[in-house]
Amino acid sequence: MRRRRLLALSSVGLVSACGLEPGGKSRRTVTAWLMKDSASPSFLRRFTAAFERDNPNLRLNIRIQQWTGIGPKVQAALDAGSGDGPDVIEVGNTQVPQYVEGGRLLDLTLESALRWGSESWLPGLAEPGQFLSHQYGIPWYAANRVVVYRKDLFAQAGIKTAPRTREQWLDATEKLNSGGNQGIYLAGQDWYTLAGFIWDEGGDLADDGNGEGWRGTLDTPAALRGMDFYRHLQVLGDGPTGADEEHPPQAGVFAKGKVAQMVAVPGLARTVVQQNPGLKGKLGFFPVPGRTAAHPGAVFTGGSDLVIPNNTREHDGAVAVVAALTSAKWDTDLARTMNYVPNKKTLARHVAGEEGVAAMAAGAAQGRATPSTPQWGAVEADNPIKQYMTKVLTGADPATEARRASRRITDVLNRLT
Repeated sequence: MRRRRLLALSSVGLVSACGLEPGGKSRRTVTAWLMKDSASPSFLRRFTAAFERDNPNLRLNIRIQQWTGIGPKVQAALDAGSGDGPDVIEVGNTQVPQYVEGGRLLDLTLESALRWGSESWLPGLAEPGQFLSHQYGIPWYAANRVVVYRKDLFAQAGIKTAPRTREQWLDATEKLNSGGNQGIYLAGQDWYTLAGFIWDEGGDLADDGNGEGWRGTLDTPAALRGMDFYRHLQVLGDGPTGADEEHPPQAGVFAKGKVAQMVAVPGLARTVVQQNPGLKGKLGFFPVPGRTAAHPGAVFTGGSDLVIPNNTREHDGAVAVVAALTSAKWDTDLARTMNYVPNKKTLARHVAGEEGVAAMAAGAAQGRATPSTPQWGAVEADNPIKQYMTKVLTGADPATEARRASRRITDVLNRLT
């Protein structure tokens, strides 16, 4: 997934050379590619020092990579001769399927089940890392959307508690959509938010037919119910029907002071306050409400997994790096440092003190990812879901447009398989 981080990560001097320790003891080098802004320099220094202390036969060589253009670079590394590339690579959770083809990633199923507690991983990170029930991507950290809201506007409308169900959310948003204020700013093509509503109804964007072939499923009753809820919510504001949340950037719209809510990652609240300091202290967060109060609504989970190329010469060292980075100790440290959601539901309590992160963690327990197929990126490239949403929001028949969009998804997935 493409991510915009809250902290800029400067170049860090963590590159170590393989050599001899005093007394002649040799240390092998393990090279890890981690992405820019995924971890702070101070975290990487702390981790490297601790890892090398706990593994005296290893040196850790962390190389920071840019997200832009990383796909071809990772593909080249996976296809390189043995030992010529990195031993551990951070990848976006939804990118794992495109790298696993051809047996290019190390199968980590046994380690996951026996040593790393895979049963507790967030599903939105763990499921995209699987292929044919084998685990290749190991969850590292997550981020997902929540509802960012104006506490002062809620109070003025007499809304004392954050809504926990969709019905309560609609009722509250109707009250807020008055007096020149938008109840919610929801762009018409915010398809990640729509996906959460569809998943919450029991539907999906596409289905693999139990291995018999992928097909688009926007036309199922469950998916249509998700779109219907989106339509009812979206009309309670002035979000453009023909654009997504980046056109214009929704933080800028919210910062103008006439919007009560938006669906976004919590970090976007900082951007809002930077643009409008008068909103400092007035913003709050709650998980996207679910169909019932029993649990929050489903959300798209973004984040990163760690993978090990099959061509590594440092199998044991690479496994040791992945085990350490994703351990409870270091995963919690990273989450606190960077305001992420830890990789396990059981670790959510460690970020409960930060309102935005706590809301993310509650939603992440219901998190999902896009369909786990290497071809999904081609669907997003000319996204029929966005076009479908605009047509429905401008008055077209939902069932007809859903069938048309589903056929386009099916055609793309089958054309590229």
